[in-house]
Amino acid sequence: MSKDYVLKTDDNEIIRLTTFGKIDDPCIIFVHGFKGFKDWGFGPYLADYFSSNGFFVITFNFSLNGVGESLTEFDELDKFARNSFSREVEELNFIISSFRNGFFGEVDPDKKIGLLGHSRGGADAILCGSSNDNVSAVATWSAVAKLDRYSDRQKKEWKEKGYFEILNSRTNQMMKMDYSFLKDIEENSESSLSMKKAVANMNKPLFIVHGEQDVAVPVTEAETIFNWSDKSKTELLIIHNTGHTFNVQHPFSGSNEKFEILLNETNIFFNKQLN
Repeated sequence: MSKDYVLKTDDNEIIRLTTFGKIDDPCIIFVHGFKGFKDWGFGPYLADYFSSNGFFVITFNFSLNGVGESLTEFDELDKFARNSFSREVEELNFIISSFRNGFFGEVDPDKKIGLLGHSRGGADAILCGSSNDNVSAVATWSAVAKLDRYSDRQKKEWKEKGYFEILNSRTNQMMKMDYSFLKDIEENSESSLSMKKAVANMNKPLFIVHGEQDVAVPVTEAETIFNWSDKSKTELLIIHNTGHTFNVQHPFSGSNEKFEILLNETNIFFNKQLN
């Protein structure tokens, strides 16, 4: 059973959320990635999977992820342009506090919360989870270790033009990112947006999963995150012969052997850490 919600941010932007399962169960919050959204490909499927395995699952769209009322189309490109890592981490913290404060229904104060992030959402989950005491465990799928992924030439042009354009190869849309996105990374790279510090300070279980054939985010980034981590609290799983989305496409056409391995191993992790 799923239920839709809307949260309003302090600046009146909208975070659209869908919950699955029973509020009495331990909570997993799924964090989508760059050019992602809660209803992309495996989103609803993984939510059904974890809720059927005894978890209360929250999926959501960041308010500035570019997807509006359609839920599946990038129809708010002006908002996409204004997004930032710091804003995403802030919104994730807001969702956690909303859960704790009973927005989705009354919850036991001892109920545990796990974060599950894909790609850029994996970085959000680490940055938030490392510093938020309400989070008991973090799992990442295909997570980025580097937030600054741009060449000097790209950054020079970005600053001069005030924006950077990327092609969404799936939708064939040119998507702008304002210079404020890069400025946020550069200004906070040694503090609130330092992945190395966040991982090193992660005093809770961390499960890192990556596809060996990931061309969008090389598997070496998973190894980097693992190298930064407390090995007594961290697990690294490399799944062979699969890539960034573990052989799942959008629109969703069904699961596969690699994705089922991913779900099963992540379920084992969260069962151990949240139950």
